[in-house]
Formats: sequence, C-alpha cells, structure tokens
Amino acid sequence: MSFVYKSLLPTPEEIKAEFPLAPEFVQAKAEKDKEIADVFMGKSTKFLVIIGPCSADREDAVCEYIGRLARVNEQVKDKLILIPRVYTNKPRTTGGGYKGMLHQPDPEKKPNMYEGLVAIRKLHMRVIQDYGFTTADEMLYPENLSYLSDVLSYIAIGARSVENQQHRLASSGVDVPVGMKNPTSGDLSVMLNAVYAAQHGHDFIFRTWEVETKGNPLTHTILRGAVSKHGQCLPNYHYEDLELLYSLYQERDLLNPACIVDANHSNSNKRYEEQVRIVKEVLHSRRHSADIHDFIKGVMVESYLESGCQKIGEHIYGKSITDPCLGWKESEQLIYDIAESI
Repeated sequence: MSFVYKSLLPTPEEIKAEFPLAPEFVQAKAEKDKEIADVFMGKSTKFLVIIGPCSADREDAVCEYIGRLARVNEQVKDKLILIPRVYTNKPRTTGGGYKGMLHQPDPEKKPNMYEGLVAIRKLHMRVIQDYGFTTADEMLYPENLSYLSDVLSYIAIGARSVENQQHRLASSGVDVPVGMKNPTSGDLSVMLNAVYAAQHGHDFIFRTWEVETKGNPLTHTILRGAVSKHGQCLPNYHYEDLELLYSLYQERDLLNPACIVDANHSNSNKRYEEQVRIVKEVLHSRRHSADIHDFIKGVMVESYLESGCQKIGEHIYGKSITDPCLGWKESEQLIYDIAESI
C-alpha cells in the first residue's frame, strides 16, 4: 500500500480538551455569531468586510495585523463587521508549494501536522482572546472542521472544492455562515447547487460516524471571478453579474439570498491593488439598486502589513508568501471608505 502512516493524530475532542476556549470567550463568540447571522438573515444592515492575509503564515505578523484592525474597528463598528481572514490551510493548483500553517507552522521547515493543528487552534483562539474578533477560515479539508468548529465565525468553500460532495454535506451541519465560491469555470449553477445542498439536511459518514444534519440556512454565494478555457481571468463583480445572480436566486427555493464579492483572485486577475477599485464598484452597484443593496452582504479583501508577495525565505515581515495582498495603509483607508459609503 502506498500510504505511509507517520503518526496517529489526536482527535478534535482531545485537541479541544488540551486547548479549551475559556467560557467568557465562548459567550463572546456566540454574541459575534449572532451579529453576523443577523446580516445574512436580513435583520441587520451592517456590511461585512472579511479581510486579512491570503495565508496566515506566521503568528506574530498576523496578530500585529489584527491588532491594527482592532483599532480601526473602533471607528467603524457601527456600520461594518470586520472578520479577520485567518486562513490556515491553502489549496494549491498543482499540489505543490506551501499548504498553510496547518501543514507547516514554520514555512521553512518540514510539514508537521500535530504541531500545525496546535498552532492553528492557538492562533484562532488568540485572535478572540486578545483582540475581540472571531475569525474566518477556509474549509479545505472537511474532516478537519471539528478541530476549529468552536472558534470560527465564518467559513469559505473554495472554487476547487465547491463541487465536492463532502464539502457540501459537511457545510450542512455547520452553525455559522458558509460561503460557496463559484468554481473556476464560472458556472453559477454549480455554486447555487452547493448552496441548496448545504441548506438541507443529510445523512452521511463524517470522521468514522454516521451523522445527521439539519441544514445550514446561512449558506450563501461568493463571487470570485472565473477562468476561461484559454486561461484568461473573467471577472464577475460588475453590476450585470450581481443582477444575474440575484435573478437566479429568485428562480430557486433558497433561504436568505445573499452574496459576498471576493475582490481578489480572478476578479482582480491577482492584481492586488485593483481590489480598492473593485470594492468601490460593488458599493456603487449597491447604491444603484435596492435589490442589489440588500443582496450583497459584504466583500472579501486580501490584505497584509506589506503590499505584494514574496518567496519563502525572503523574510520580509508581514508580506504574503502566497497570493499578493493589499498593504496596510491602503487597506485601512479602504475600510474607512467602505464605512463612509454605507
């Protein structure tokens, strides 16, 4: 058999018991979860800004970024809900390269999954305990969801995972909002089918158990742009795109119609500085149409202390080692601009 079984990892229950979230922070998270859920259920007019590094590559830089974000939050919290991106596992198009803190707590050392599990749990907990935020992460591996299920307030399903049955079924058992990205092909029906599946209950196998779920009414769509058969990026954040997706929602039996616009990836052709313009165009579209205003619940922005990206080993503090990110100065101003235009 070609698998080499290196070590038996602790169960989610064992990791949670070893690194528990204190009761006062459990309550704080429940309050934040309700605040975010109210946006998706139409009970709140606050606008979501899911913002942070492409990948959480090192705890010190991520926490410095979130500390700055916390100070900005004091100025905008009456209009915006800032949710830090703490993305600890990264999909790789070819399977190679840095796969995130879960695999490598130190990007320059060999993978160590136990140390990774501990590192990512402690990082998400630190954000809650030290900065008062609850976090967003990507569900790249559904079987790992349980290690972080008590600390995440937002989960994204990536463009390469959205058609996967296990991602859809696992999402149906989650208690927080789950965003389904459109696939790289741009086919909106794939994304909407994923939302439908996750909004309904299922019976399936999950971590050696037969489980039953009731469905997640907070599942929604994320527009991240597409890639043509010729490898060209095709944005889908324009007014006509938002209008089309809204109309497709009306044709389907889906709960809580909602969309988040991802300003990077194929929407920006990974030209990170374009995120500012894209977000402002989305906000203009919301002002132009009452339906679009209520439908678009927020934006995603990839942002870090330093703009752009670097190769592993260059050691520029606070600069992405995966996709290029907007720098802090531009990010801070963008948040203030969003709040002013809401």
